[in-house]
Amino acid sequence: MVGIVLVSHSPLIAEGTLDLVRQMVGDKVSIEIAAGTSDGRLGTSAEEIEKKIRKVYSGDGVLVMVDLGSAVLSAELAIENLGEPLRSAAVIADAPFVEGTIAAAIEASFGKSLAEVKAAAEGVRSYSKLG
Repeated sequence: MVGIVLVSHSPLIAEGTLDLVRQMVGDKVSIEIAAGTSDGRLGTSAEEIEKKIRKVYSGDGVLVMVDLGSAVLSAELAIENLGEPLRSAAVIADAPFVEGTIAAAIEASFGKSLAEVKAAAEGVRSYSKLG
């Protein structure tokens, strides 16, 4: 099953998102949080992201959800540091953090592929626009 890593500058945002997901899919999907810095400040850590990717990886891939632009940079660095097969099996979604995570987790809970889980996360973008 595809695993998910939530990369946020704020542990509270990541934990709130995880709480929403757990209420929808329970513990069917392996999801880990990599949020904040080791000294308790807002930020992200490539080392922590790498550790969480390794933790949720089961062979089916890992979707990394990011909240802000610099989280993308940290996630990219983390993925670069992974050896194969993990490096090829971890992808970053270009999606709204909360809505994308929920859509991805639902698809992952159905046993969908990494490509399908990523597409679900990124697909919510078209539904979340106002106007």
